[in-house]
Amino acid sequence: MYTTVNEDGVLNNYATEPTMYYAEYPAIWEQRQYAIQAAFATLLVTTLVLVSLSVS
Repeated sequence: MYTTVNEDGVLNNYATEPTMYYAEYPAIWEQRQYAIQAAFATLLVTTLVLVSLSVS
């Protein structure tokens, strides 16, 4: 933890900053998994909307 003191004697505490890293572009197999996941999510939401419309 980093601490500084100003001229009035007030302490300022700073959290330690985490190390930064850059995200890498997803591989082809990861992109396919994201597309399949999106298709299932779309199917689920569409089904829920249709069921709610048919019940009401």
